[in-house]
Amino acid sequence: MHRVVICLAFLALCVSALRGEEWSEFRGPTGQGHAAARNLPLHWSSTDHVAWSKAIPGKGWSSPVLCQGKLYLTTAVPGAGSEQSLRAVCLDAGTGEIRWNVQVFQQADGQSSPRIHSKNSHASASPITDGKRLFVHFGAQGTACLDFDGKIVWKTRELKYAPVHGNGGSPVLVDDLLVVSCDGGDLQFLAALEQATGKIRWKTPRPGDAPKKFAFSTPLVIEVGGKKQIVSSGANSVGGFDPGDGHEIWRVRYDGYSTVPRPVFGLGLLFIGTGYDSPSLIAVRPDGLGDVTDTHVVWTIKKGAPLNPSPLLIGQELYLIDDGGVATCLDAQTGKTHWQKRIGGTFSASPLFADGKIYLQSEDGEGIVLKPGLEFEELARNPLGERSLASYAVADGALFIRTEKHLTRFEGQ
Repeated sequence: MHRVVICLAFLALCVSALRGEEWSEFRGPTGQGHAAARNLPLHWSSTDHVAWSKAIPGKGWSSPVLCQGKLYLTTAVPGAGSEQSLRAVCLDAGTGEIRWNVQVFQQADGQSSPRIHSKNSHASASPITDGKRLFVHFGAQGTACLDFDGKIVWKTRELKYAPVHGNGGSPVLVDDLLVVSCDGGDLQFLAALEQATGKIRWKTPRPGDAPKKFAFSTPLVIEVGGKKQIVSSGANSVGGFDPGDGHEIWRVRYDGYSTVPRPVFGLGLLFIGTGYDSPSLIAVRPDGLGDVTDTHVVWTIKKGAPLNPSPLLIGQELYLIDDGGVATCLDAQTGKTHWQKRIGGTFSASPLFADGKIYLQSEDGEGIVLKPGLEFEELARNPLGERSLASYAVADGALFIRTEKHLTRFEGQ
């Protein structure tokens, strides 16, 4: 009987994973905006298809993550002067009840909090979970590990640099490491912390001499030729790094800084947003060694390239939404444009592919749903009337949308 119970429990976990009920990091379990979830709502508003809506204290633009029926996010609660209480919050995904709200760091002691951009917050990096622990990152203000009861396992402020406009990029997990991109105005490096202790395993300085050096991109772990790489975009270059010791495997140079979009990988290509001031999107083969700028860039586009939202790869097509509300569908292998359409609004959140549809979330809180394909087809528009810069979290039958003051679960057809 004991073995039967264990087998049934294991089967339930497998089915849960297949259903897409875990959303473990920024842009989901693949890190690329794909969800296996089904029966998602097509229409919603502040009053329609709302299962629950919960006010979240403070301010934060971190996207929520979902694990074992609990939602996790970060927030910053202001105090006197520039003081900020940097917190991790856990909610019940079924009811919206806040299970715990824990202060992880207190930015005080007369030390001013970093100045942030008007579109940023002091809690913009999304948490990440390995299914056993929760890791939260507040940029140069600190990184920590918590258990699922909200107890702090470790925390560190050893990753020191001077942030410009605040924090942004989220952490990733690879092997026994937690990896973060640290790109400030003074120092730029990729760092790996031991998941168990928070101790620094390695730090790799960014190469190059970009005039503006800061960036905010989230790394992506990929596999090339049977070996893992950590792909990380910074100012003026993107590179593949070895998880074992952090050494740079390959590098592609470009003109750009304040890089935000997370890389996307598929069809043997990486799709990289290059950042400000004149954004491009490049397709790169990640199988080279050294500086491969002249040999491994397959194509480059400028029209419709996003500054902030990440790309979305579906089959042979690459979908983009730029900051000014222009949606684009490209042939991913050639960069040829299939269609381009101005849908209106402004965008920072990264797009989602789930239940056979593309979900876009504008900065004014409007959710726009498109049908993937070689011709543009809009399926729905869903205004919420509250500012939104965070990206979606997803479970079977439900979308979780973070707006300026709330986290809301939408469900039903």
